[in-house]
Amino acid sequence: MKEGIIKKTCQIVEKNTGEGTYCALGLIDHDGYPTISTITASKADGISWITFCTGLNSRKSNRINKCNRASVCFNSDDYNITLVGTIEILTDLETKEEMWYGGLINHFSGPDDPNFCVLCFKTERYSVLVDWEEVAGTIDSNVSDI
Repeated sequence: MKEGIIKKTCQIVEKNTGEGTYCALGLIDHDGYPTISTITASKADGISWITFCTGLNSRKSNRINKCNRASVCFNSDDYNITLVGTIEILTDLETKEEMWYGGLINHFSGPDDPNFCVLCFKTERYSVLVDWEEVAGTIDSNVSDI
């Protein structure tokens, strides 16, 4: 049963990435308090990793430079998916081109914009409610293979 719920959870996360979708990203601010932002997830590999796009000079990037612990939440009337892990800032052009989507043109000149960066969240543990079943645990690198 757990594997079925995790598989469905991975599908929900992947379905809720890209332009026009939103989730909540939790970071720790400079005073040690949690902060939550609504953000579009660019891409995901199940619940193993999720990417987001933002500016190098953004509050999010500044917070990550101080503390790389993070949480991501996808929710609706039908599910609540909470992921906890670490997040890093990526600035290589290949990653920026891969994660780029059309809506970013409102904020950046293109993937080669020097202020544009990708945030890569890697899940360490999860707590989900899907199909009215609760499952919690930790993951390893093979969770996307479920």
